[in-house]
Amino acid sequence: MLDKAQLVSLANTAMPFGKYKGRMLIALPEEYLLWFARKDNFPEGQLGELMALALVIKTEGLEHLVRPLQQN
Repeated sequence: MLDKAQLVSLANTAMPFGKYKGRMLIALPEEYLLWFARKDNFPEGQLGELMALALVIKTEGLEHLVRPLQQN
């Protein structure tokens, strides 16, 4: 079951490092998230959990459910 707090965090947490630093996790390219998954190397902790959730949401085509949760 998806947790609303996780979805809000996913919509409003920026990537803290790398090529996509500053981009919201839900806006990361699917290919980038797949790269982490293939390496079995998502970051530890909440960031890794949110990135894995972002991948699931993207592969299932559910991004439209998360984007309205973004705070401007």
